[in-house]
Amino acid sequence: MPLAGIPLINIVIVLVVVGVVLWLINNFIPMASSIKTILNVVVVIFVAIWVLQAVGLWGRITSYRFTH
Repeated sequence: MPLAGIPLINIVIVLVVVGVVLWLINNFIPMASSIKTILNVVVVIFVAIWVLQAVGLWGRITSYRFTH
């Protein structure tokens, strides 16, 4: 069953690939731990936003208005 046009299996595959790439970068590319932390946070934020867009929830979040 597609969620907003993207099948669930594609979302899972992208999450696995991003996770493996991030793990490889963290374990095999030498860099300062602060840079790794920033990279991890940025990747997690982008992937979270992408997943929200893929399942159709991003529009609801960005259009939410607080009322008095």
